[in-house]
Formats: sequence, C-alpha cells, structure tokens
Amino acid sequence: MAPDRKGAGIFGERKKSMRIRPYIESKDFEHVEQWIDTEKIHALWCAGLIPYPVTRQNLRILLEKNAEDWTDSAYVATEDDGSVTGFFCYSVNTENNEGFLKLVVVDPAKRGRGYGKRMLKLALQYAFDLTGAEQVQINVFTENSAARSCYEKIGFKERSLTEHAFCYRGEFWGRYNLVIKRKDVKGGFDEIHPSV
Repeated sequence: MAPDRKGAGIFGERKKSMRIRPYIESKDFEHVEQWIDTEKIHALWCAGLIPYPVTRQNLRILLEKNAEDWTDSAYVATEDDGSVTGFFCYSVNTENNEGFLKLVVVDPAKRGRGYGKRMLKLALQYAFDLTGAEQVQINVFTENSAARSCYEKIGFKERSLTEHAFCYRGEFWGRYNLVIKRKDVKGGFDEIHPSV
C-alpha cells in the first residue's frame, strides 16, 4: 500500500496547517504588542479604541468591555508548532445571525503570504458552522488597501462606505463595511490548509 501523501508538499514534507484557539493573555499578548509597532498600524487596527502603544492592561480592558457589550471572544491563529501568526475577535448577534470580525492582525513577517486569508477562512468556518451566522461583517479603513484586498479575495463584498469615519493626525479615513454571506461561500473553505 502506498503511503498517504495527503498534506505532503513537493518534497514530501507535510504541509503546515493552521488552527485557531482562544487568546491567552499570558502566552499571546507579547505577539500582539510586537505586531502593533507603530502609531499608524495601531490606528488601522483598533481605530483609537485604546491608547497607543498597546499595553497588556489597555488590551485586557478593551477585550473585557467588548465581551460584556458585544459577546466578543478573542482568538489567535497558530501553526502546527504552536507559533502564533495572527489575532482577531469575533462575536455573533443572535437576533439577526450576523457575525462580526474585529481587531484583525497578522504577524508582519507573514503578511502577503496567505496567512491572513487562511486565518480568516478558519474564522469564517467557525462563524458559519459553529455559531450559525448567516453572514459575517468586517470593517476596514480606506487607508488599508492591503487588508481590504485580502478580505475581498476571500469573498467579502462592500456593503457600505462611511466617509470621514476616523481622523488620524488630521487625515480623515473612510471606513468600508464588508460582508460575506453563508449562501455565497461556494465550495466551502476546503483550501484553508494550503502549504506555506
């Protein structure tokens, strides 16, 4: 019998997979802190909801407030070896079955290499399959074209644009609200484990 080659790369090594798990402050904060390393990245990430620079305490307060107000839960994406590659928050409004992804960030060393798409596909799989969301929304500033492109490649579509939604150092940024509907996800997310 031939060996099972599922998950093998071109040289026979196993493809790396990604998982999501709950955010654990004692293990994961240092990653978020390192990734949010400039004032502009901070503004793009949290829209000034916490002061710059991000600290363990101000992130904890924000996560607790969002959990109480919106039932948000924080997650990290990890690779097989446990290394953390991304962070996001998710909540679902049970009145309209709409999920909401927030505070999305990927390790800068991994950006542009498919990690963000893989993490978000896992988040959407969780949203649709486990929380019963019929659609999921995400906001992104007009200034953040790389993130918007990533979201659109997954299947998010523009629902609205709010002009002048946020002011960063005297510069006004618009905010897109993007949405993906369960019924529009064709073929599921079988490709969420591509090789890295």
